[in-house]
Amino acid sequence: MLTVEHLQKSYISNGQSLEVLRDVSFQVEAGEFVTVVGPSGAGKTTLLRCLAGLLPRTSGKVMLTRTGKMIDSPPPEVACVFQDYSRSLMPWSKVERNVALPLENTIKDRRERRKVVADALHEVGLDGFADSYPWQLSGGMQQRVAIARALAYKPEFLIMDEPFASVDAQTRADLEDLTLRVRQDAGLTVMLVTHDIDEAVYLGDRVVVMSGRPTVVTEVIDVDLPRPRSQVKTKALPRFAELRTRVATLIAEASAASSSRAGGDAGSGQAA
Repeated sequence: MLTVEHLQKSYISNGQSLEVLRDVSFQVEAGEFVTVVGPSGAGKTTLLRCLAGLLPRTSGKVMLTRTGKMIDSPPPEVACVFQDYSRSLMPWSKVERNVALPLENTIKDRRERRKVVADALHEVGLDGFADSYPWQLSGGMQQRVAIARALAYKPEFLIMDEPFASVDAQTRADLEDLTLRVRQDAGLTVMLVTHDIDEAVYLGDRVVVMSGRPTVVTEVIDVDLPRPRSQVKTKALPRFAELRTRVATLIAEASAASSSRAGGDAGSGQAA
């Protein structure tokens, strides 16, 4: 589905080059659910924005494997769901209009568009809320609207950037299971960034563990847990605990290495 080869991304800050991603390479197969974890500030959001064509890369390749098409701008095959649902939704427009927004240039017939929107809202459990405004909904329901908008677009590849970070634990679990269900029903390929190790292991077929900045892929872990998954039964498995410990250890090591580099850089600067 997606091939990333030697991806590098730098920013210019105060006249100096700041390298965020360094030589990042991995593949995402069609139908896979891949989760991405790493230390805070490791450039995970930068990575997703490069993959979605929202941010130009400095060097390297990001391409759709099936067609060999390079991703230099947002491709029609890809939809995104972001953490801050309150900013991604239009509070002055009803739920139906919010979900229909990406369809207005592709589906001209209003009745057909409303049918697609209704199907997407049904898929995320929001029947009966088309005429509500986002501000009338809970945080979890607003994020469901954002997911419905992505589904209405009929993407092949869904990119999610910490989509459940701003909701309570029970709502988070419900949204995780919703995502697994709609991914299965729609045959989607999904890549999701999260700070939650349990979430990464619970959702993923593979977990991509990233280092501190400048970021490289530390390890890609196969999650050999049976599907369908259960919040209770899956997380009670000894193998779940083993995988969780492995991911947590890698992140802790990456954080320690990043702190050590930062201390060394500061020391070098003072010595100079």
